[in-house]
Amino acid sequence: MGSKRGSPVNVFSIWFRKRSMKVKILLGILLSFCALVILKYTVTDPDCFYIASEIIHNTGIIILIYKLFVHKTCSGLSLKSQELTALFIAIRLGCSAYLENNIHTILDLITLLSTLLVIWLIRFRLKSSYIKEFDNTWISLLVVPSGILAILIHPSANHIWISRVIWGFTLYLETVSVLPQLRYMKKAKMIETFTGYYVFALGVSRFFSLAYWIIHTYETGGEYLFFFGHGYLWMFATLISEIVQSFILADFCYYYIKSMIQGELLRKMPI
Repeated sequence: MGSKRGSPVNVFSIWFRKRSMKVKILLGILLSFCALVILKYTVTDPDCFYIASEIIHNTGIIILIYKLFVHKTCSGLSLKSQELTALFIAIRLGCSAYLENNIHTILDLITLLSTLLVIWLIRFRLKSSYIKEFDNTWISLLVVPSGILAILIHPSANHIWISRVIWGFTLYLETVSVLPQLRYMKKAKMIETFTGYYVFALGVSRFFSLAYWIIHTYETGGEYLFFFGHGYLWMFATLISEIVQSFILADFCYYYIKSMIQGELLRKMPI
């Protein structure tokens, strides 16, 4: 028992808990920076970050499917987050098949089918365990601003205007799609174990996606942000969206990692 309490993990956990919030934030930024440096010098193809991001997202959905089939309950899950996810992926899949048609199209198809399965299980097979009162985020408050922003700022590639707006819409909607799930957990005052795994997987997925942008921008000396030429805000908007989505999930991931260091499960988000 004494050796366990004196293990490096527990010693670090005790030391970490005694630090001020500013020190914790600084350590988090330093850790993220170190991770970015390691990724930059170990991964030669930046596109691998996007692929890793999508694979980790799929892994999180597989965890949810396991929970739904094995434990036969959808408690702790936001149906609205899943529906928003299915919406932006379905639209992006159509755009991707038309504009790109590459490995990302295949991964998006897998993600869409998995998400639709989760939605079907919540809506029909396990609807008795779905707590609608906690999942009361107004979807219009997320969809409408995403649509307006897409009209104002969208890609400037040589495609018809509506396809460029739709592509922008998927980016902005993806940024806010996790908000109903986080709001659900706040209102429920509890975090179901497998739901915690899923949201943490989303956080890691966002980190890899953001790493792509940061490393790519650094390697090109900032020129990547002007891919469509000076005066176009699309690349900046994409980078900012990645940063915003990462920060949305950063709070959850912080407490999740903290609970793991302490050898516990994250049961609720601190107020």
